[in-house]
Amino acid sequence: MVANPADQLTLQPTGDGSFTFYSQQFQEAFHSLKGAKQEAEAKFVGPAKLAERAREASCLRLLDICYGLGYNSAAALETIWQANPTCQVELWGLEFNSQVPIQAAAQRLLRLWSPGVAAPLEQLAQQGYLATPCLRAELLLGDARRTLQGLQAQKNFTADVVFLDPFSPPHCPQLWTVEFLSLVASTLKPTACLVTYSCAAAVRTALSLVGLQFGSTVPVGRRTPGTIAAWSALGLPLSPQEQEHLQTRAAVPYRDPALNDPAEAIHQRRQQEQQDSNLEPTSHWKRRWQA
Repeated sequence: MVANPADQLTLQPTGDGSFTFYSQQFQEAFHSLKGAKQEAEAKFVGPAKLAERAREASCLRLLDICYGLGYNSAAALETIWQANPTCQVELWGLEFNSQVPIQAAAQRLLRLWSPGVAAPLEQLAQQGYLATPCLRAELLLGDARRTLQGLQAQKNFTADVVFLDPFSPPHCPQLWTVEFLSLVASTLKPTACLVTYSCAAAVRTALSLVGLQFGSTVPVGRRTPGTIAAWSALGLPLSPQEQEHLQTRAAVPYRDPALNDPAEAIHQRRQQEQQDSNLEPTSHWKRRWQA
C-alpha cells in the first residue's frame, strides 16, 4: 500500500455533529456520514464489550489498525476509564499517513471526548509516543502489513481487542486479505476479539480461513451490520441471507501471498479466482433476496 503524503483531506460534517475527513486518494470518507462519533462508539467499542473487560481487568491492550483520526481509540479510552478509572491501557495504532491524526488534533476534532482522553491523544498525534500512569501509546507509521510484522517480531505482540478499520475492500484490498488477516489473528489473545465495520463476504470467508469464529454486529450508520470475530464461538448466528452470501462468488477472498502486492494485483488475482469458481454468481443471490 503506497501512502500519499499529499492526499487531500477534506473536512466533512456527519449526522451526529462530529466531523470526519474525506480522502481524495481512496475516494472515501473515514467514517459513516450518518455519524462518525456514533460509529466509533457503537460499531467498534460497544461490540468489543470494553466496559465489561475494563471492570474485570487491571490492564488492557488495544490494537487500532488504521488509527486515522483516532476516534475508535478515543471512544475506547473513554469507555474503559468510565468503567475502571485505574485501568492501565496499552494502545498501538497503525497508520500510514501521519497527517491524518495530526490534522485531526490540530482541528480539535478529538474534543468530542473528555479532556482526559482528548489531550493525551492530541499529544500522541504530534509525538507518536506517549507514556502516562494509565496510558502507554504508540503510533506506528507506514504500510500496516510491514508495521504489524515488525511489532510482532520485536515484542511478541498480543492484544485484548483489535479494531480493524481500513478503507473498504474495493479501495484498499491489501488490508483485507487472507494473509493479512492471518497476521492480525495471530495477535489475538485466547479471549480477545476483532471488530470491524465490514460484513463483506470475502472478509468473512478470510476470517474463517484463518480459524476465527464470527458473527454480525448491529447496523450503525449503515444498512449493513459489522463483524466481530474471536477464537471461540460468539453465539451470534448469521441470518439465512448472510449464510447464503457466503456461498456466492462474492465470498472469494482477497489474497496477497507475500504481503506486498499493490491493490491492482490483488484485485486481478481475486477476479481470476472468481471466474474459475463454481460458486453461485452473486447477482443470483441479490435477485433472490431483493424479490
